[in-house]
Amino acid sequence: MSEHAIDMMALGEKIQERSAFIDDIRRELDKVVIGQKYMIDRLMIGLLTNGHVLLEGVPGLAKTLTISSLATVIDTDFQRIQFTPDLLPADLIGTLIYNQKEGDFFVKKGPIFANIILADEINRSPAKVQSALLEAMQEKQVTIGEESFKLQEPFLVLATQNPVEQEGTYPLPEAQVDRFMLKLKVDYPTPSEELEIMRRMARTGPKTTLNKVVSPDTILQAREVVNEIYMDEKVEQYIVDLVFATRRPAEYGIQELDELISFGASPRATINLNLAARAQAFMEHRAYVTPEDVRTIAMDVFRHRLIPTFEAEAEEIGAEQLVEMVMNNIQVP
Repeated sequence: MSEHAIDMMALGEKIQERSAFIDDIRRELDKVVIGQKYMIDRLMIGLLTNGHVLLEGVPGLAKTLTISSLATVIDTDFQRIQFTPDLLPADLIGTLIYNQKEGDFFVKKGPIFANIILADEINRSPAKVQSALLEAMQEKQVTIGEESFKLQEPFLVLATQNPVEQEGTYPLPEAQVDRFMLKLKVDYPTPSEELEIMRRMARTGPKTTLNKVVSPDTILQAREVVNEIYMDEKVEQYIVDLVFATRRPAEYGIQELDELISFGASPRATINLNLAARAQAFMEHRAYVTPEDVRTIAMDVFRHRLIPTFEAEAEEIGAEQLVEMVMNNIQVP
């Protein structure tokens, strides 16, 4: 047996052992969240890769319930911030308050100082508030007055947008949207899932108690292990080909996309697709990444990074259709 094969066996055993907690989290969340496996898995990918998630879906799809339950299960602090037109950056990050008795200022920290943040309807607030949140996401620190404060890890932001009401909103600029690792589109549950939701939730009384099954340290240690997951050169090249096909489609034999894509995916897409594919393999208890891992997560990495042209919009071709066209035309290794 070759040295590489022995190393892969050892890594496989390590991944099996270190990723076991993923199943514990899923089982615990199943007690309260019905039919949102896609959203739960993507949130965990965000946690495992230190990436943030933008979520689009109508109200009532258990977004708040899912992320607050996840925070409980992994024993971390959770804050939900409702974004409104009158919200100020200080309401988010905190401010300096004058202490008359002592005759000096002290820092009052805002709700951003939690491990898991739900930024509800982020497009309801003006650009100053959005940029304050995005700076905290990017730098993992907040500056109040002359002092900078590190945000505690793990730190995950789930920002939601309501696709129905666009009146009186402040859409996130494309450059800011690019800072989100994934953009999810959450749909209604199936009829059978909705029946189960009704049977379980349409009653008064105490709510189901969730157990803490994982410590924050376990998540941070898992991030290190995710970095060790093996990715073959062919899979790496596949990721690069997918990204470049969104920028120069003609070079990849997809000439029809030249007039449909205004801007392709940024280098952040390449990095995030690599990380997310490794996390996907980790969640499947595998020590190596397959092309299918890349394909599973690609839509969520690309859908907010491709900007259609006016011609595409005139033909009612959206970013998701463009991503599908790219994926259908690039050969899978």
